[in-house]
Amino acid sequence: MNIIIIEDEFRAAKSLQNLISDLKPDSKILGIYDSIETSIEGLKDIKPDLIFMDIHLSDGLSFEIFKSVEITCPVVFCTAFDQYMLDAFKSKGVDYVLKPFSKEDIAEALRKVDELKKFFQKNDLPDLESLIQKISQPSAGKSSFLVFKNQKYTTIPTEDIAYFYIHNEITHLVTFAKEQFPLTQPLGQVAEQVSDKQFFRVNRQYLVNFKAIKEMEHYFQRKILVKLTIETPEKLLINKEKTHSFFTWLEDR
Repeated sequence: MNIIIIEDEFRAAKSLQNLISDLKPDSKILGIYDSIETSIEGLKDIKPDLIFMDIHLSDGLSFEIFKSVEITCPVVFCTAFDQYMLDAFKSKGVDYVLKPFSKEDIAEALRKVDELKKFFQKNDLPDLESLIQKISQPSAGKSSFLVFKNQKYTTIPTEDIAYFYIHNEITHLVTFAKEQFPLTQPLGQVAEQVSDKQFFRVNRQYLVNFKAIKEMEHYFQRKILVKLTIETPEKLLINKEKTHSFFTWLEDR
């Protein structure tokens, strides 16, 4: 069985690859893609038998891939929650796994795929437009995050968080009071837990609060430089492919 993985979190993609290789030694991983753009390019030349697909990618929702390439093989979606969406996929016969997934979860997904008598046809796919509309609706998100520092646990209200960022492969949150705390969740999972209306993932490393944005200016190679009300360890740059969605997010108040 030829399989591709679409996942923007490196550790999650590597873990999934190892689990698949262990559970199905005769399978072959044709590629691992971390964005909508690279997935579309890859799927133009590759015809897999199965796709494991993360829903929230760094450059948008993975459902956008279906608009650019025809996918006729089964897709196992990966997500942290969104229960209404899971029910929609299940009713159409497309399987899913919840993050963080276990070896048993992947084994069960592979078992169900093996039982399929034929691959999905185009009209068997979920109503992607309605799913995109549902997911795009703003949600309140988590109201606080539990953190541990100096041998003590405390909760940080989400409204007090200026931004999240990755340092040494660990996600940290930074408050408007310039306090910093490490988190156990990867940044992609944090992005699913907070409000899409309040937080925007400007790039792979940073997820910023709307209230923290001070100003923006043009940068080299048609990028946008974002400046916050508090300092960040690195310059916050948005590439030209993502500027439109960023400005749309800014205007959608």
